[in-house]
Amino acid sequence: MTRPVPVLSAENIAKMIPDGSTIALAASGIFLEADALYAALETSFLETGHPRDLTLVHALGIGDGKGTGLGRFAHEGMVKRVIGGHWSWSPAMQRLAAENKIEAYSFPGGVISSLLREIGAGRPGLITRIGLGTFADPRVDGGRCNERATEDLVEHVSFDGRDYLRYKPLKIDFALIRASDSDERGTLSLLREPTDLDAHAAALAAHNSGGKVFAQVERMVTRRAHPARLSRIPGILIHGILLAPDARKTYLPGYDPRVSGAAALAPGQGEDHPDLPTGIRRIIAERAMQELGDARSVNFGFGIPGGIPALVKAAGDVRYWGSVEQGIHNGAMIDGPMFGAAFDPDAIIPSVDQFDFYSGGGIDVAFLGMGEMDEQGNVNVSKIGGRLVGPGGFVDITQTARKVVFCGAFEAKGLDVETTSDGKLHIASHGTVPKLVKAVEHITFSGKQALLNGQTVLYVTERAVFKLTQKGVALIEVAPGIDRDRDVLSRMEFTPVL
Repeated sequence: MTRPVPVLSAENIAKMIPDGSTIALAASGIFLEADALYAALETSFLETGHPRDLTLVHALGIGDGKGTGLGRFAHEGMVKRVIGGHWSWSPAMQRLAAENKIEAYSFPGGVISSLLREIGAGRPGLITRIGLGTFADPRVDGGRCNERATEDLVEHVSFDGRDYLRYKPLKIDFALIRASDSDERGTLSLLREPTDLDAHAAALAAHNSGGKVFAQVERMVTRRAHPARLSRIPGILIHGILLAPDARKTYLPGYDPRVSGAAALAPGQGEDHPDLPTGIRRIIAERAMQELGDARSVNFGFGIPGGIPALVKAAGDVRYWGSVEQGIHNGAMIDGPMFGAAFDPDAIIPSVDQFDFYSGGGIDVAFLGMGEMDEQGNVNVSKIGGRLVGPGGFVDITQTARKVVFCGAFEAKGLDVETTSDGKLHIASHGTVPKLVKAVEHITFSGKQALLNGQTVLYVTERAVFKLTQKGVALIEVAPGIDRDRDVLSRMEFTPVL
């Protein structure tokens, strides 16, 4: 007879985690955020000083940016090392990294998710081409993002004359995950969640490393309360349950079944366009949208590209198949803090499977943001002004899409532009921080590797469009109303191919 899974208090779970543990977290923003579990560890540390010297492993950004998620662990002494795919949702953890108070590592989000699966399967780490030529490549930075990070966690290898990276396996002591329901045997359903993410991979890695898995759930249900097909994580992996019936799932009030895929949009619902981008964001998104062409499989990233789907929909020409790294296929993609979810999606799959689709070349065209760009065609979104951001799914997507369209403002800090009545662009004030620089601070996208991969790469700003060529970055278009020499060339730190 299978034993029932124990239902534990948050305090008891926190006491079970010793100093020096390695913990895998599976969440994106507040999606699948097991914040009641995180908060219990935070309270324990603040009151007793334990657990301390933890290592955290997470693929995507976690938290609301105001202290939840990864921010629960952002106390000096509580964490020794973080291996994170994205850091922006915890400014406090970013500060610890910048001040060298933790060992800060960052790898592509899909790499971390897939590595957890490989750890759980007992394989020798993750061998992939994702990350070649970027900051994750040991010939560049090896994922090390501050002075405290000195260990080699990735190595360059070669098979049949081709370059690969091997991300080394770790021993995962605990996984803290979140689900909607648990039956008495610990089998979990994510029925009311907006995503699956890598919750199963994290649980598998911990269980098969000899560790333990604790799941925060909304309610306990009887066995077979849901069809077996809806049980996403088997109870054999779960060591304890924390009941948190009031935990938020999204930023929407209550539970919206349209986001979990349990209900379709009503006829006519979603036909309006409340989230159309405005200002410079719209100018760039409208120009980038022209690169959609007849692409079948399309990915839109966070930020400026996130406004493109609404523009395409407003134009009444939605013919592509859209997906995002959180595992969503089609539906009305949601922008802003809810990025990574959709109303009425066609499918919600684990992010590990989604990254397999991406890394194998499943995207025709990807639209991503652009922090900095340099004369080699490199793009930086992962470390800006010394602040560690991390790439999320950026590297996994941009290194394998057949065509990549980067979207970003030409300058930062103070840039003000407007479109005149005759359709020309007027620069009311220039930005004081250049973004087209001699060399980027962090290589999140490698222009050299893109050329070796045979990818088409464009860089769209509000005033000019550039293309990566074998001769270098070429200026191929200037917006109406813009003076090429005065507004473009004189304000770049390198000279493009003309």
